[in-house]
Amino acid sequence: MSIVVTGATGSLGRLVIDELLAKVPADQVAAVVRNKDKAADLAARGVELRIADYDAPETLEGVFRSGDRVLLISANEVGRRVPQHTAVIDAAKAAGVAQLAYTGILGGPDADIELAAEHKVTEQLILDSGLPHTFLRNGWYTENYTANLAPVLAHGAVVANAGEGRVASASRADYAAAAAAVLVSDGHLGTAYELSGDTAWSLAEYAAEVAKATGKEIAYNNVPASVHQEILIGAGLPEGFAAILVDVDKGIERGLLAGTSGDLARLIGRPTTPISETIAAAL
Repeated sequence: MSIVVTGATGSLGRLVIDELLAKVPADQVAAVVRNKDKAADLAARGVELRIADYDAPETLEGVFRSGDRVLLISANEVGRRVPQHTAVIDAAKAAGVAQLAYTGILGGPDADIELAAEHKVTEQLILDSGLPHTFLRNGWYTENYTANLAPVLAHGAVVANAGEGRVASASRADYAAAAAAVLVSDGHLGTAYELSGDTAWSLAEYAAEVAKATGKEIAYNNVPASVHQEILIGAGLPEGFAAILVDVDKGIERGLLAGTSGDLARLIGRPTTPISETIAAAL
C-alpha cells in the first residue's frame, strides 16, 4: 500500500508531499506526474514516481494499486477537468484503491459559482463509482491574492467587485497539511470536510493589512463587475478566465467563501495561518 499524490509537482502537490514525508517513510509515498525530469527532486528524496497523463487515460492503467490511498488534486485546466478527473476515478476504481480523497471547493454541491461546476460533477462521479472517498472542499488560498501583490503595490489599490463580502482564506500549506492528515490516519472515509481559515476578512481589511506591512497607502476599490472584467482583460487575462474571476467575486459578495466551520484547524491540529503571515512571506 502506498499513499499516492496526483499532480505532485504542482504548488499544492509538492506541499502535500512535504507533509507526508514528515509523517511516513518515503518508500510509502508515490507521486503521479507527467514529467519525470520535473519530479527528479522528489525521486531524490525517495518518493516513487508513477508517470501518467490525465489526458491519456491509457497511461493511468496500473498507476494505482489495490489498497493505495490516493489524493486526486483537481486539475488546473478549467473546462477540461471532468474528462481528466474521470480518467483518474476510473483507474482508481479498476485498481481497487482503499481511499480516494479529492480537493474540491468550499460548499460542495451548494457552491453556486461557475468555478464550482466541474468540482460538483467530479464529486458526483466519485459517489457513483462507489469508491471509499473523502471530500476536501478547499476554500480560497490566501496566495490567490498575495500572488498579485506587485500590481497592488504599483497602483496602490486592491481592485475587485466583491463588495463587502468576506473570505475565510488559509494558506496553501494549511490545505496541504489537511490533505496529508486524512491520508495517513483512519476515520475519514465517507466524510466531506468544509475547509477554510479560522477568520473571515473583507478585501478592505486585506488592503489595510498590505498597507500596514508595506507602509504604503493601499485602497480597496470596489468596482462594477463589468469594469472589473475589462480591467482583468486589459491586464492580459483571457476573457473566459477573467469572467470566472469576476463570478468568484460575486460569490464572495454573497458570502460563498466566508464560512468558518473549523474543519481545517481541527484536521491540522493548529490554528490556520493568518493573512498577515502570508502577506509578509509574499513580500
